[in-house]
Amino acid sequence: MATIIIMPKQGQSVESCIVTTLHKKAGDTVKKGEVLFSYETDKASFEEESPVDGTLLACFYGEGDEVPVLDNMMIIGEPGEDISVLSVSASAEKEEEVVTGKPLPAISRDHIPALETQTSHAGNLFISPRAKKLAEKNAVPLSQLTGSGPKGRIVEKDIMTYLTDRPRMTPLAKKVAAEAGLQPEAKGTGLAGRARAADLSASVNSIYGMDYEDRKLSNMRRLIARSMHASLQNSAQLTHHLGADARRMLELRKKAKAALEEGRMMANITLNDMVCFAVIKALKKFPEVNTHFLGDTKRYFRKVHLGLAVDTERGLMVPVLRNADDLSIAGLSGQLGELAAACRSGSVNPDILTSEAATFTVSNLGNYGVEMFTPVINLPQSAILGVNTILPRPKDLGNGVYAFVPHIGLSLTYDHRSLDGGEATRFLKQIATEIEMLEIEF
Repeated sequence: MATIIIMPKQGQSVESCIVTTLHKKAGDTVKKGEVLFSYETDKASFEEESPVDGTLLACFYGEGDEVPVLDNMMIIGEPGEDISVLSVSASAEKEEEVVTGKPLPAISRDHIPALETQTSHAGNLFISPRAKKLAEKNAVPLSQLTGSGPKGRIVEKDIMTYLTDRPRMTPLAKKVAAEAGLQPEAKGTGLAGRARAADLSASVNSIYGMDYEDRKLSNMRRLIARSMHASLQNSAQLTHHLGADARRMLELRKKAKAALEEGRMMANITLNDMVCFAVIKALKKFPEVNTHFLGDTKRYFRKVHLGLAVDTERGLMVPVLRNADDLSIAGLSGQLGELAAACRSGSVNPDILTSEAATFTVSNLGNYGVEMFTPVINLPQSAILGVNTILPRPKDLGNGVYAFVPHIGLSLTYDHRSLDGGEATRFLKQIATEIEMLEIEF
């Protein structure tokens, strides 16, 4: 009996996945435990293994396709087994293949209708009526086609093959293309990648070509772009900047390194861990900040669920450490390190990457030497802290004595709908105070 392979659901928040690699194709023999395909969510990547031995009878999606979770992906069974009933849903999705841009099946000459045998003449071209009608409807340049029918006649299969490789077009783009003899660029700027009239251009000189390359955005990059744009559009964001005396924190960092080397401490406590520890203490004193702004209501959290921005090869991820206020600084350091490692390896749980999972986020660019920046809030959170590099600044040491001391820059972006400027300023000052008065037991 045939076995249906579905697109797994990775986490409650994941609605679709992108197929990155097909390790098996239709007709291949597979063994139980062999990898069938690789796929990714907006943040993590996975592999799907075969649950049975058999032959891959059908594969309904290709590499790069976005597949709804729990949708049929493949069918495994015995050669010659009837899978027509199992393929009904997938076949229904392919009824509009010319429009959707999904791969088109090759049409056997045995199945070409009798009408196809009639021939129209377009200049020196021989084209069947069905092919001509389809070409006119989709603005296909017949002069660029080589017919596969008898005596070089262009048949419907040739038009379909051409449309498979060409970007989808809006109705207006098809009309303009037919009238002006233009063709779409490799990627359209319309909805779902459709080519608009503005995307049409004349054929590129084959000798000089174009001096640029269009590359499709990754699924993760598209989602980041969408959420950042929505954040700035749908909130009233303002950023305050403040510096904190970093002398005590730098001294504690030296002691922590020494304790680690001597075996008196197991955790490698970093400057970022210290900042996060200070932020958590400040959040407990300012419950207005540890909130979600939900329009007509504001959600107050009793616990601190801390989001930490992590830079990975696949893009920025923000995993969430739940109940971070229950941890010592050593425990905080260890768990933040594990989350960052999971993000970089692609094995992080998608459910802890949603902005709704965190109550507050910290984004640290200090290691890159950034002196000041404006972080963007992960809505519906009320605020986000940007951590900058440490720089020497003049400070009054008392009795008319001034000296340059190291200061760490802090940039708090807050949603002015949720917080007033005074509340945000006092919270930022509290973070600086917690950093300057930090205590660690070694």
